[in-house]
Amino acid sequence: MQLPGPKHLFALCAIAALSPTFSSVAAAGIQPSGHGNNNPQGQADGYVPFLKRLRDSTIGWMFGSQKPALAWTDATTVHSRYRDEIVVRFNVTNPEEEAALSRAALQLLLDVWSFNSDYVDIRIHKDDVSGLQSLLPKSLEPTILIPDLATAIWATYPSKTPQKQAKGQKLDGTDDIFFREYQPLLVIENWMRLLQTLFPAFTEITSIGKSYEGRDIWAFRVGQRSADEKGPRKTILITGGLHGREWISTSTTSYLLWSMVSAFGKDQMVTKLLQHFDIVFVPVLNPDGYEYTWQKDRLWRKSRQQTKMRFCRGLDLDHAFGYEWESAQHRTDPCSESYGGDQPFQAVEASVLADWAKAQTEKDVRFLGFLDLHSYSQQILFPYAYSCSVDPPNRENLEELAVGLSKAIRLSSGESYTVASACEGAVAGVYSDSDAYPRLEAGGGAAIDWFYHELKARYSYQIKLRDTGSYGFLLPKENIIPTGEEMLNALKYFGDFLLGNNGIESFPARGSRPDDKKDLKRRDFTG
Repeated sequence: MQLPGPKHLFALCAIAALSPTFSSVAAAGIQPSGHGNNNPQGQADGYVPFLKRLRDSTIGWMFGSQKPALAWTDATTVHSRYRDEIVVRFNVTNPEEEAALSRAALQLLLDVWSFNSDYVDIRIHKDDVSGLQSLLPKSLEPTILIPDLATAIWATYPSKTPQKQAKGQKLDGTDDIFFREYQPLLVIENWMRLLQTLFPAFTEITSIGKSYEGRDIWAFRVGQRSADEKGPRKTILITGGLHGREWISTSTTSYLLWSMVSAFGKDQMVTKLLQHFDIVFVPVLNPDGYEYTWQKDRLWRKSRQQTKMRFCRGLDLDHAFGYEWESAQHRTDPCSESYGGDQPFQAVEASVLADWAKAQTEKDVRFLGFLDLHSYSQQILFPYAYSCSVDPPNRENLEELAVGLSKAIRLSSGESYTVASACEGAVAGVYSDSDAYPRLEAGGGAAIDWFYHELKARYSYQIKLRDTGSYGFLLPKENIIPTGEEMLNALKYFGDFLLGNNGIESFPARGSRPDDKKDLKRRDFTG
């Protein structure tokens, strides 16, 4: 990616100069109650529409014409790397089958793409399928999900020609440009800086630390605390990009960020949430791995940290956090995709996030919710990930909210997200904790467990986004906005639940009925 040229720098300067005017006019309609306001939509005398058009056209000018400088410049290079690789699916029905797959994955260092109670997906060279089958029970027969992996990979990179708006897509200005394609790291960083410049009254961008290779890890805070608010600021943390190849998690986190910023003062539910909570977005927790997926290897999962084995770089950030870290230690091979290090918080990026979060709690911040976005399989997972033999104290509330999030998504898009404990392997049950029946991926050192147990984030979830296997990590760009929209509805439900409304206010058509309000039991879910 080349640095912005003179026209882009000029555009940034122009926006920076205009931003105080834009912010003061827009903020006139979104101050907390008691500040006086006769213009709830912030459309003061026509200036905001003009500035909005200027903003949107400038963003299109800046980002719409930039293309990533890929090391892979043509499809031939991609096909050379992934020639004859496929993705296969096994339907696992009992713990013996899961144990056999787990042992085979360790022995052959297989790339397990996904596993749940319905299926296990594995990337493999087509010539190695018969060797894998020789290690498995005869009852396990693979079916091919992705027959040509190289072609599927190439299709996820931005096209060289402008894309037309898909029929029925909800696009408006900035997201029309930014969310038509997956975006490389530098574009995401510039985009966040631009948003903070445009909306300084209720946003803040901060580097929470450096990655192993020295890249900034950016956090974007959105919220507006009223002058009379007392006590620690209740905060929701949303992370994406723990695994480099899961591009949809980064795009969805960015979409939620943009939706909160652009809807503040316009959407009643969003405005209410941001007056009661700060929401902190970290779209790319693993910037080294994410950048590597653009420059070298689209399917790179881990960080880029050097390990004790020279030719096997990278740590799995979701097995690097300190709580019950040792529960994942049957994954001790640095070449494993699930390798979390030789000690807790060995992964630089996991350590940075934990140190920053702990420092925040010492600065009058209270983490109430944590949403860790991943792909794929359309699941909502709650703690604990490390073991099925221990239940979280508020498991009933965790499940209740998770089911509500699933319902919010289903009502939004028709997509089904299943709800489960994060401890469950391909076969649900206590077998996940048994040495005789090891699960496919040990759950120790998970981010959701650490935030739940150590920082007391009472509502901590890992959400695995679209799809259920047709594309896996190579979800087409046409899914960026629909996935973002369904998660936006889930986030509104999440916030409304925390406010004690049990999610009803996030569905106005239903919640506005007298019977719904009569039956509503207001409870404090923030304690």
